[in-house]
Amino acid sequence: MAAARVSRRPAVRWLIFACLFGFAFFAYVQRTSVAVAADRMMPELGLSQIEIGWLLTAFMASYTIFQMPAGAFGQRWGARKTLLLASVLALIGTFATAAVPSLFTGTILFVMLLAARAVLGVAQAAVFPVASGAIETWFPRAGWSFPQGLMASALNLGAAATPPSIAWLMQAVNWRFALIVSSVPLLALTIYWARRAHDQPDQDSTVSPEELAELHSNPAPVGSEKLFRRSLTLLRDRDLSLITLSYLFMNYSFYLLTFWCFLYLVQERHLTGMESGWLAAIPYIAAGIGAAFGGRMTDALCKRFGGHRGFGLVPLIGLPVAAIALDLVVEAPSAFGAVVALCVAFAAVEITEAAFWAAAMRIGQSESMVATGILNTGGNIGGVIGTPVVAALSAHGGWHGAFLTGSACSIAAAALWLLVNPARRALDQVKES
Repeated sequence: MAAARVSRRPAVRWLIFACLFGFAFFAYVQRTSVAVAADRMMPELGLSQIEIGWLLTAFMASYTIFQMPAGAFGQRWGARKTLLLASVLALIGTFATAAVPSLFTGTILFVMLLAARAVLGVAQAAVFPVASGAIETWFPRAGWSFPQGLMASALNLGAAATPPSIAWLMQAVNWRFALIVSSVPLLALTIYWARRAHDQPDQDSTVSPEELAELHSNPAPVGSEKLFRRSLTLLRDRDLSLITLSYLFMNYSFYLLTFWCFLYLVQERHLTGMESGWLAAIPYIAAGIGAAFGGRMTDALCKRFGGHRGFGLVPLIGLPVAAIALDLVVEAPSAFGAVVALCVAFAAVEITEAAFWAAAMRIGQSESMVATGILNTGGNIGGVIGTPVVAALSAHGGWHGAFLTGSACSIAAAALWLLVNPARRALDQVKES
């Protein structure tokens, strides 16, 4: 008699991850859209390029300041409630950016735009640290890098979709309509997340025993009464501090490529808005592919060489390649050559994302939301520093200097990985026990 066929349901963790992917995708649609809309906002609202730079900086400042608090909040209240609240605030911030020009003018308008962008930054501060905690909970410990790589793919695909879609919507109607329409799908995702998500796999009746068994080696959840003390311990951790400093340098290059590709192609390569919108999307697609590949590669290298060497190999290769490509952007004789160099640079930067985030999770263990919040705080300080610097350089025709500083920062980020051992904290705890 033939053996009964065993049906295996798809892992529920991938449904949860699809929602996390969506939050990351729309986070970058929302944050990048203003950089694309700036071409219309400046003449319509009487804003200078320096003021646009400050709008981007207002987002970056609040986004950076609230990284660790958002991670701690998520650690205390869980991913479901935290991401629900974050999404609602993000929608408010985006809709306010579109609405305030109808209500205010002059200095008050600029202040209100700054406030709206700051609200968006506070909201989105939770997205990636809290998603890391969900990945820690729902995915086996040995496979954290791949979903982290896919999260980076999501943000890059969101950024890739933004230039052509916002440029088309601006041309069809106006920039305010573009901001509103591009955020509507996030509302549907938020409602679905509120109805479907669970903080722990064993709370979900659709999770199979086999899927639960795959998670047996994951860190146990940390009690809220110990959270503050353990957060302070993470702030003093040597390896997390080194990774965070490296991520700071890497993010100068990341935000240079994320926020400024569109204007670079318009101002320096003299392309039209629609041409720049489509061409500026290509480096993001390359970055998304690189991020997913980097996640798979990092998991494989950690399995082959262990956490000490495995996490560092990808950054030690990818970041120097990015440094060379950033220099080639401004040396390229044609717009096509510049786009190719931008693709290589962005893919080489993003191939390292999974290593940064999964290594921080490995160090943080059951406090991965806080650990990745610390990581992203340092990383986004690179954006806070770099955004006004690039704005000032580009406003005076200094695109060459902007890309050269990105090249130098990529080299510095790679060098710091020579000092990192993400497995050190776990080894120290074993010795103490």
